[in-house]
Amino acid sequence: MINNLLKLTPRPSTPYPPMPLSDTLWHANQDLATACLHHSFVQGLGDGTLPKEKFAYYVGQDAFFLEAFARAYSIAAAKAPTWEAFQVFHQLADGVLAELTLHGGYAQEWGVDLATVAPGAATRRYTDFLLSTAWGQAPGATAVAMAPCMRLYAFLGQLLAQLDLPPHRYSPWIDTYSSDQFEPLAAQLEDLLDNHAADTPSNHAAYRYAMDCELAFFEAAWQVAL
Repeated sequence: MINNLLKLTPRPSTPYPPMPLSDTLWHANQDLATACLHHSFVQGLGDGTLPKEKFAYYVGQDAFFLEAFARAYSIAAAKAPTWEAFQVFHQLADGVLAELTLHGGYAQEWGVDLATVAPGAATRRYTDFLLSTAWGQAPGATAVAMAPCMRLYAFLGQLLAQLDLPPHRYSPWIDTYSSDQFEPLAAQLEDLLDNHAADTPSNHAAYRYAMDCELAFFEAAWQVAL
């Protein structure tokens, strides 16, 4: 069923005008986006069969990741070249804080103490990359490093929602990332990318690295022993 949904793409492209950099990067990494969609962890989220122990681990790791994500937004905001970009980066950080509130509810439901979560290797690899980019590079490069997460989750949420299955334990996760509230956040970040990042080999490499980190993040959660 998920295979059929691959025909649906959240961000269709047209030949004219020229494709924005955010679209160029996203389409260049469709192999990794598809690998994430097909991953057993994501498919288990989609149909509700994911073992709860694996989701509990994911919740803790994702909360740690989101804290780093919010910090990266704030660092980029401080470096923003325009007042408008400064405001948008802070608005996006507020969105992450709201997402962390959702994770707090998940954590309580699944018995995860977020205060004691230690980051796994895949999580640390991703957060170190984001924070080193935010501290060491311009805001456009930070947007490149962060955009894959936002676009991928919108992509996954929207496609999984198209399965239109009866409600199950992971339906709130799907509802969050397929919602009309989340898509604009992904688009806002991509607008920052398009306005402040150049089409360079280093930005292409950074975007792909972040996508690979996303796939590794799902794999780490899937490998949790039951």
